This record gives sequence, C-alpha cells and structure tokens, in this order.
Amino acid sequence: MNKIMIGMALAMFVAAGCNTAPSTQADKEAQGKEVEGTIARFKEKQPSVGVYMKDAHAYAVFPTVGKGGMGIGGAFGRGQVFVGGEMVGYSKLTSASIGFQLGGQSFSELIFFQSEGAFEKFKGGEFGFDANASAVAATAGAAAKADYKNGVAVFVMADAGLMYEASIGGQKFDFEPVK
Repeated sequence: MNKIMIGMALAMFVAAGCNTAPSTQADKEAQGKEVEGTIARFKEKQPSVGVYMKDAHAYAVFPTVGKGGMGIGGAFGRGQVFVGGEMVGYSKLTSASIGFQLGGQSFSELIFFQSEGAFEKFKGGEFGFDANASAVAATAGAAAKADYKNGVAVFVMADAGLMYEASIGGQKFDFEPVK
C-alpha cells in the first residue's frame, strides 16, 4: 500500500517541474544504487535484458515511475542514462493522460536505444511515446516478444499498485548530461 501512495504522490509532481538530476551528491549516490538494483531485478526476471544492454547504443533506467489518475492522470520518474555501460546523464520522465482511469501504481522502466540516431532524438527532446507505443512486461519469456520499434525497445516491471485505465497520453523525456 505504501508504494501505491508513493506512486500517486510522485504522479502529482509531474506539473511541478522537478529538476532532471538529483540536487545533492547524496541523492545522486542513492539514485545510482536504485538504478543498480533495478538493473539487477530486470536481469533476474529476464536474463536476456543483459544482451540488450550489451548490444544497444545506449539505455535509460528509471527505477521508480509513479503513476496515478482519476479522469486526468500523470506520471513522473527520474533515472540515469548510459552509453557503453558508462553513465552519461540524467533523465526525467513525465506523462499526462486523459480518459477513463482510476488508481495509482509504481513501476520500473528500462529503455534501449538501438542506434546513435535514436539516442540523439532522445537527448534532443524529440523522443516521446504516443498512445500507440507498447512496452514489454519483464516476465519470463518476454524478450522473445520484445523487438526494437523505431530504434527503441522498452521493458516495464510493475512494482506495486492497481490502476484501471483506458486513456490516451504519452511519455516525454528530458535529458541532462553529466557535468
């Protein structure tokens, strides 16, 4: 129940304009540990995620994305971006949706960029999911269903919550390079 409340609270911050990168060194270190744990959980649930990590030009890891809605919904999450296994920046995921929806949930998201071109679109703010985008749930055998679409492959792993949804919306990303 606690994660549901966290997910709903995080979703409320979508409109608040939170920074992309954590503000303190301690927050950056805590986020780094969350990212490592998230990667380990994805690899445990779906070992072939390691192949994507090795073969992709870049990838983004969002340890916790909180999502909530009641007619109008939103989501928010912060993560780290990697090229060649090296952290190169921070990213913020925001989402807004409208339609029949009720509840809250939290999940982790892993996005792979097949090429430098797809990654450049992401870094330039040109990348976002539309209502037709789909993600693969990180469960046994999921990678057999996963494939790059427009140079991007997405894996999602539910953490907690319950949400009924039939809405339209999309995810938008902001990127901030490591300084």
